[in-house]
Amino acid sequence: MQKDLFARIAIAQIPKILTLMDRNPHSPTYGCCDRAFWHYKILDFPSGMSQEFVWCLALAYATNCPDNPYYQQPACRDWVDAGILYAARSAHQDGSCDDYFPFERAGGAAAFSLLACIESYALLDLDNPAMLEFFARRAEWLAHHDESGRLTNHQALIVLCLERLGKLLSTSQWDRAKSRRLERILDWQSEEGWFPEYEGCDPGYHTLTIACLASIYMQRADERIKESLIAAVDFAGQFLHPDGSYGGEYTSRNTYNFFPHGFELVGKWYPDALRVNGGFLLGLERGLGPCYWDDRILGHHAWNYLLAWRDFVAERPPAAPRSRGRLWFQDAQILIDRRADSELYLALNKGGTFKLFRHGKLIASDTQFSLAVRQGNKLQNAVGHLVDRYDVEIDGERICIRGHLGWAKQTQMTTAKLIILRLAMFGFGRFFPNLIRRILQKLLIVGKKQAPYRFQRILHWQDDRLLVSDTLHAQSWNAVERVGIGCDQTSIYVVMSRTFQRGQLQPWLDLSTCARACSPAEPLRCDREL
Repeated sequence: MQKDLFARIAIAQIPKILTLMDRNPHSPTYGCCDRAFWHYKILDFPSGMSQEFVWCLALAYATNCPDNPYYQQPACRDWVDAGILYAARSAHQDGSCDDYFPFERAGGAAAFSLLACIESYALLDLDNPAMLEFFARRAEWLAHHDESGRLTNHQALIVLCLERLGKLLSTSQWDRAKSRRLERILDWQSEEGWFPEYEGCDPGYHTLTIACLASIYMQRADERIKESLIAAVDFAGQFLHPDGSYGGEYTSRNTYNFFPHGFELVGKWYPDALRVNGGFLLGLERGLGPCYWDDRILGHHAWNYLLAWRDFVAERPPAAPRSRGRLWFQDAQILIDRRADSELYLALNKGGTFKLFRHGKLIASDTQFSLAVRQGNKLQNAVGHLVDRYDVEIDGERICIRGHLGWAKQTQMTTAKLIILRLAMFGFGRFFPNLIRRILQKLLIVGKKQAPYRFQRILHWQDDRLLVSDTLHAQSWNAVERVGIGCDQTSIYVVMSRTFQRGQLQPWLDLSTCARACSPAEPLRCDREL
C-alpha cells in the first residue's frame, strides 16, 4: 500500500534512535537520548530536544504495519518510560530545558519534547503521577514564555501541548494562554495563506504549523481554524514541485521540510489536502525526499510520518491537472510561473534564487552569485541569496532583480567563544536567556550586512525557453579569488537547512576565470539559456 511508505521510512530510523538513547537501566543517564552527552561525553549538558524521540518509540511500539519488529515489544515501552522520566529529571526547576547552551531555556525544545512526552504517555496508557507533575510544570512555563523571533510553528506547538495536556488532566488552567497564542497565530497568517518564520515565508515549516493546527482542530472544531487551514493547505500545495519534491533554497529558511500528517487530518474534510500528500508520496517513491536523519532532527519527521500512516485516508481523490499561469505571492515575495512544459519557482526577496523544472524534472537550481573575497588573512563570502528588499521589475515575459550582495553569516565557534558563552550563561545569562538568544539570532540568522558588489539578474521567457542574464559590478576585482553560482548554497543558520536532497547533485557554475579577465571597472556578465 502507498501509505506504508510513510511507516517504512520512519521505522527505518528506530535503530538509530535507540543507538542515541542510553538504554542501561543501571546508568545515571538511563533514558537520555543525547548520545553526545551520555556516551561521547563531549557536552556538559543534554539537549532537551532529544527527548522528543520517545514519541517515535511509542508510535513504533503501537504501529501494526508490515515489517515492524518493534510492534508491542515490552522493551520499547520501558524505554519510552525511561525517556520521559529523564526529560523530567534533566529539566530546570521551572520545567524548561536547554538545547544549544546551558540555561538557554529553549521554547522550541521544550514544546517539541513536551508534546512527545504527553502523546507517548497517552498512547501507551502510562500511569505515573510524577510524569504528570512534570508535564504541568513545563506547560506552565511554556504558557508564559515568549521567545525572541517570530516562529509560528513554535506557537502552534505550544497551543497543541496546552490543549492535549488540558484534556489529559481535565483542567482549564491554560485556556487563556491557549487563546492568546492561537489569536497570535491567526493574526500572523498572511492573506496569502502562509505563516511567518523569522524573516518571511518558509513553506517547509509552514507544513508543521498545518500539522499542529489540524490536530488542534480535531480537539475542538473552531471555524476560524478551519478557514485558516484551508488557506494554508492551498498555499502549501503550490510548492509541491512537478517531480514530487518540495521547497528548497528559494524559501526564507532554505528547508525541504514536509510534514504530511496535517494533510491527512485536513483531508478528512478537505480532499485537496490529500492531493498534496499524494504528490509528495510520489516524490518519496522516486527517492526525492530530503535526508533529515541526523542526530538532532530525525525525530520531527519520524513521528510525523508514523502519524500520517496511522491517520491515512483510504478514499482519495484523483490527482488534479496542474494549473498553468503565473502566481505572484507579493507578501511572500515568491513568484511561480507554470507553462506548457516548464515550472519556475523564483524568490524575489532572495536576489532571484530559483528552481526550474521541465517535463517534470529539475533542470536548474540556482542560488545566485557567490564570491570568495580576500580580506587580510581571511576569505569572506559575499552572496546574492540573503533575504532583503531588492529592486524588482516584472514586465510581461521579463523579470529583473537588482541589488547588492551581502556578507554570508559564517561565524564559527572557537574555544574562546565557548568559554565566554559558558561564563556568561553561568553568570548573568541564566537570568536573561532570551537576550542571549536574540544576540545569537542576529549573528547567525537574521539581517544582512551589505557587500560592495552590485548585481542585476534578468529572467526572460522566449516561448518555453528561459534566458537568464546575470551582471555583477565590483569597484575592484583584485580581492575576489573565486566566483560561482551554486545549486544549493545557503548562508544563515537554520537547524533544518543544508540537508541533502538529490537535486543538489548539480555542479557549480565556476565563473572565476571570467572574473579574473575583467578589467577593474568592467562588470562580470553571464548569459544562459535554460
